[in-house]
Amino acid sequence: MPVEPVSREQLLEQFDLPSELESVLREVDIILPESRAHLLDLTFFGQDVPMVEIVYDLPEQGKYVEATVVRCKNGASVNYNDIYMRRRDPDAMVIADDRPTDKPRYRDRFGTEFTQVRSDTFDWLKAQGELIVLPFISGDKTRGYPTLLVAPANAGFFVTGLADLQGFIPRDELPLKFAPQAVIYLAPPFRHTAFGGKQVVVHNRLPNMHELFSYSLYPGPSAKKGVYGILLQQGEDEGWVTLHASAVRLITPYDNEFTIVHEGASGGGKSEMTQAIHREPDGRILLGEDIVTNERLYIELHDTCELHPIADDMALAPPYLQKSESKLVIEDAEAGWFLRVDHLDDYGTEPSLERLCINPPAPLVFLNLDGQPGATCLPWEHTMDEPGKPCPNPRVIMPRHFISNTVNHPIEVDLRSFGVRTPPCTRDNPNYGIIGMLHVLPPALAWLWRLAAPRGHSNPSIVTSEGLTSEGVGTYWPFATGEMVRQANLLLQQIRSSPRTKYVLIPNQYIGAYKVGFQPEWIGREYLARRGGVRFRPGQLPPARCPLLGYTIATLKVNGQQLPKGLLDVEEQLEVGKEGYDAGAQILKDFFYAEVEKFYSEDLLPLGKRIISACLSDASIEEYEQLL
Repeated sequence: MPVEPVSREQLLEQFDLPSELESVLREVDIILPESRAHLLDLTFFGQDVPMVEIVYDLPEQGKYVEATVVRCKNGASVNYNDIYMRRRDPDAMVIADDRPTDKPRYRDRFGTEFTQVRSDTFDWLKAQGELIVLPFISGDKTRGYPTLLVAPANAGFFVTGLADLQGFIPRDELPLKFAPQAVIYLAPPFRHTAFGGKQVVVHNRLPNMHELFSYSLYPGPSAKKGVYGILLQQGEDEGWVTLHASAVRLITPYDNEFTIVHEGASGGGKSEMTQAIHREPDGRILLGEDIVTNERLYIELHDTCELHPIADDMALAPPYLQKSESKLVIEDAEAGWFLRVDHLDDYGTEPSLERLCINPPAPLVFLNLDGQPGATCLPWEHTMDEPGKPCPNPRVIMPRHFISNTVNHPIEVDLRSFGVRTPPCTRDNPNYGIIGMLHVLPPALAWLWRLAAPRGHSNPSIVTSEGLTSEGVGTYWPFATGEMVRQANLLLQQIRSSPRTKYVLIPNQYIGAYKVGFQPEWIGREYLARRGGVRFRPGQLPPARCPLLGYTIATLKVNGQQLPKGLLDVEEQLEVGKEGYDAGAQILKDFFYAEVEKFYSEDLLPLGKRIISACLSDASIEEYEQLL
């Protein structure tokens, strides 16, 4: 369809805009998307061509191709020329204003105020001649925050992706007066001209306006997590949290309902919690493979729970959703999901997701996949970072209404699980991969895990170094703009106000010497849903050898099949033993001590101080139980 710019005067009459934005829009032609089909057309610059390049003129460098967009049968395949741009840089955020924050301020990182670059950004946008303006609501679609994206016309795929992630208001459905509380300005070339090639996202929290300047064309930090930052700031101001979590309602084979929220750092298994369990070609489930002996453990489970996805990555938990003082209530903060498909390495791994990617109801946006013009973009054909090394972060943006059985209303949470990417651990090479298949946490320990927030082993989603590092409070700290102790207090208050919501800890990738992938959370959710939660008889929950891991489960039986003791208590594995376990536990303890001590301040709630003091004193599980 032809791209029809809307008249400036018509737009300015319908929007209540800040003066700088109004000044920009008076200098350009404005494209206000009319439909999703219109957005897909904008992705290819309104042209019927097999491929377009996202090109920007850089001083002294000439034309620079940031990305290519290929028209496939099933959508648009986007690839970045710079390998660094294929994953999120966890240090992308800086703060330009003077409001309270524990994040790096622009002036401290770059040695100058943001004023000049902000002005240069507006000048650059004016010089583009044509801009796309996308209105949408951040968060709750009835009580959320009116937001605008302002982007150059050649960044149509970015606009389409954000529209799929957050929804958008088509041109003919705009209210008589749309007054944005937040504006995202996209200006990709500043990555090169001002920031040395790095992904940078600048938050500028003005009175009654949250400005977000995205100097990165990768939508992870710029669009998806940018909106997350807006929601976290609103929650910090109003006293609530948007959890970094997926959520699923399980319908057991006995027709009981059970709802799990799964939190954790990027790569911690959030998307996987809403996915079907992975099976071998013969239908068996591979529990794990011993990396020392190559022994493979299998289980059979034919009648699994029905999955009703609720959220994939961002779960709103504001006070107005709470129905009682007993359980946490959440709803999805997004209209679409940024699904990582690195686990799809061949046909038949996850048939339902593969079917949606290959034959979707409408064309999709793919990132870091090897799409060819006119062909079907296949989710297991990942872009190569170098010969023989596929990109670890292939993505598809999936509108949630394309997915069957999604839950589209607020829902009470029975259980909050926390996922950790764990490395292998053996006696000869001990590490923190000592977490058994399922640990039950008392609330005080559950809060501590959300403070320490381990980023985990071999994280595929972000640019990072090896070793045990923290994602920061709530695992959403890379996207938050305010103060970490304030966020810690909000999480503690949330836990205190929902005593009937329980807590577990679940590893992925390795349990001791066993490579397990995401099987612990898939098996764990089946087990917990069928038994109705974490109500156990005396003696069924012995304390873990490492108190930070809460309780282990004495025996875990699924569908009449007993799981090996070594998958529940890692010290029981011959390849690990108590010596290897204790060495790994010390790594975990040292990490916890260093991370939680950062939160001990006069602004921390008294209860939080007592819990952290207990941790630093190597408290027993009984002491944690008494605290909360």
